[in-house]
Amino acid sequence: MEDIKTHEQLNRSMKKRHLFMLSLGGVIGTGLFLNAGYTIHQAGAGGALLGYLVGGLILYMVMVCLGELAVHMPVTGSFQKYASEYIGHSAGFSLGWMYFIGSAATAGVEFTAAGILMKHWFPHVPTWLWCAVFIVLLFSLNALTTRGFAEAEYWFSGIKVVAVIVFIIIGVAGIFGFVHLSDRPTPFLKNLAPTGLFPAGIPIIFVTMMNVIFSYQGSELIGIAAGESESPEKNIPKAIRNVLFRIIVFYIASIIILSAIFPSKELGLLESPFVTLISIAGVPYAASIMNFIILTAILSVGNSCLYASTRLLWSMSHDGMAPKIFGKLSKRKVPLNSLIFTIIFSLLSLLTSVVAADTVFVLLMSIAGISVTISWMGIALSQYMFRRKYIKAGGKTEELHYKVPFYPFVPLFCLGFCLFILIFLAFDPTQRIGLFYGIGFLIFCILFYKIKQSRKSKTAENSSITMRK
Repeated sequence: MEDIKTHEQLNRSMKKRHLFMLSLGGVIGTGLFLNAGYTIHQAGAGGALLGYLVGGLILYMVMVCLGELAVHMPVTGSFQKYASEYIGHSAGFSLGWMYFIGSAATAGVEFTAAGILMKHWFPHVPTWLWCAVFIVLLFSLNALTTRGFAEAEYWFSGIKVVAVIVFIIIGVAGIFGFVHLSDRPTPFLKNLAPTGLFPAGIPIIFVTMMNVIFSYQGSELIGIAAGESESPEKNIPKAIRNVLFRIIVFYIASIIILSAIFPSKELGLLESPFVTLISIAGVPYAASIMNFIILTAILSVGNSCLYASTRLLWSMSHDGMAPKIFGKLSKRKVPLNSLIFTIIFSLLSLLTSVVAADTVFVLLMSIAGISVTISWMGIALSQYMFRRKYIKAGGKTEELHYKVPFYPFVPLFCLGFCLFILIFLAFDPTQRIGLFYGIGFLIFCILFYKIKQSRKSKTAENSSITMRK
């Protein structure tokens, strides 16, 4: 109870519409606009569809597990806090720092990506100048109030959602000949013939699964935001229910449309098939419009990463897993010290991409890629352990405001799927180094925390003996 009161210092200023749009726009980013075409190119239309459906199933299992935990204990820090409470403090420490480093490093990369995109309109302005502008912008939005972050993310997500809906409408119209696609004949569904669905075979699907999971990352932000949202017991379940709907509508529909209009080999050559589609559909200023939407998606990711990293650091400081200075709040109830450190760390990750690209930067990006999968495993295991402890303590499942269906199969299947994906990466030479770095860092965190706690215990024991003497 003491921990929960501590976390209540943050204002619950996120409204229902903020949480709804946060959940809706959480998975719409560069993973959809830039990576979807590459995934189809690698695995074929059938492989991509199967990959995103399996990934969607895993995400749904993660979200219902997170939903039960977040409604029962709506605290800032979310899955890191749950891992500490129900798995063990070393698990919470490791999960928290892995996610922090991955999220903060990703924010740094997004600043650079946004600066590069601005060259489309301002080719002679240095990239670093735009990076600085976006850093100041996102820092200001996060430093003012939680409401500032939520409002910005609401509009960022709104733009992305509208863009995808318009894209789906144009794509369907193009497939059936209602919209003329440049000099191409009406494609109908010829590219989706059964013989061409799996050109590279079934195993390639598992190689592309990390791309899929990368695309879906961000949904777990709902859990982190639970501690600052109004009526979490009502609004979080509604946000969770949107997960399956948005996956089907946005990702699966987009994959079908792209696969129907473009041959899979052609998609690998396109920087963004979304840009190409609206260009050949005759939409004026197509490149600039899509560039703006992708810029919005990148800023949205950067904004979310800053928020998630800051709140995790603040939460860990209250559990003795991070320096106490990060636990202080500003007058506006914002963890400003945590935000400043996150910004500094994200800038350092930018520098390492230049001065240590073969070592430190690769390490940071590997941790970022693996941390999502490990975080999802942590959420599923936390829910499994929570329910066991809850029932053992005499709790009744019917008294839970939101509960995981088909327990314990859902959390166990989720753990099994995620573990299988990690094991499969060990057999892929292109992703093996990322796996080794990520798992290596996880082991280091666990050992570091256990050694630190062991030393604390010995110091306390020695002090106790000295006092008795």
